[in-house]
Amino acid sequence: MKTIRPIAIYLPQYHPIPENDLWWGEGFTEWRNVKKASPLVRNHYQPHLPANADFYDLRDPATREKQAGLAKAHGIHGFCYYHYWFNGKRLLNLPIDEVLKTRQPDFPFCLAWANEDWTRAWDGATGEVLIKQNYSQEDDLDHIRFLSTVFDDPRYIRVDGKPLFIIYKPILFPDIRRTLDTWRAEALKIGIGELYLCYFENEIQGIDPQTLGFDAAIEFQPNWWKLPPVMNRNKAGLFFKKHEIYLNQYYKHKFYDYQEFAKIMIEAGQKVTYKRYRGITPMWDNAARRKKDASVFLNSTPEKYEFWLQSVLRDFNPFSDGENFIFLNAWNEWGEGNHLEPCGKWGNSYLEATKRALSGTGE
Repeated sequence: MKTIRPIAIYLPQYHPIPENDLWWGEGFTEWRNVKKASPLVRNHYQPHLPANADFYDLRDPATREKQAGLAKAHGIHGFCYYHYWFNGKRLLNLPIDEVLKTRQPDFPFCLAWANEDWTRAWDGATGEVLIKQNYSQEDDLDHIRFLSTVFDDPRYIRVDGKPLFIIYKPILFPDIRRTLDTWRAEALKIGIGELYLCYFENEIQGIDPQTLGFDAAIEFQPNWWKLPPVMNRNKAGLFFKKHEIYLNQYYKHKFYDYQEFAKIMIEAGQKVTYKRYRGITPMWDNAARRKKDASVFLNSTPEKYEFWLQSVLRDFNPFSDGENFIFLNAWNEWGEGNHLEPCGKWGNSYLEATKRALSGTGE
């Protein structure tokens, strides 16, 4: 039996913070966008609503405990929390801070630095920066010193004793190798030891991660560089009449077939010669966030997701005993219609499909 550590990417957004109150209105969480979503074409699953209308608040420890228990029961090894750091200013940090402070839930975790500027992309004003990333060697040192307090947690996910840390978009750094070298040197100096550094393949494709100073790359799904053709009207199920003019002239939403995309990803999966961990998404639909330029994968089902996951697992070959990850995107990206958490339409079906595939009991 191959030992596999499936990691589910986790959005720590579902609690109010002062910055979101200022930018989006008092009490804002992404549940507000989720609830307002509506179908754009026939057979378009919107809104994505949690099962039993459980619009949870991540300030509640019972919610965090329930999530970890549900993930563990269905074969998921740990969560990868998005980490938001802007020159020492952290955002959406309450969930991970509570996990660290209370030592609960007893569930493995790691961090991925979501190192983009925050903009008003949700309402179309992508040029308006709400909070900007600025890179410097001084900030690199401050950052790794802070991270050392997180890496010290015994639940933190490691590879041969090295804490796993992920960068969302290394292309945004002025000198990514300098940053990584700074982190590695400082980590040794302050007693963390060696680091295991990875990045999500977003805008960097087909590059050996070691040439950039990383240990490995991670296949981030959806892979926007390998999409199937946009679905035409008839194949998408015919646009609703009332939306047709907006879709054609203004909104420019794009619809793709989930199964066609999964097939492309399965066929392309093992065609790399460098160290890369596989990724998979159960579904994708960011119409709740994007009012003008949504990308929607139609016709996704638990069965199609399970088939894709089974294919990834069938070809799975750990690089070593500790280098044995696959990444599931995502646990709870409700605003992107991208979640393993139970929803009103599918219930626990995606989690059950995950468990079957991981245990090798699928058909």
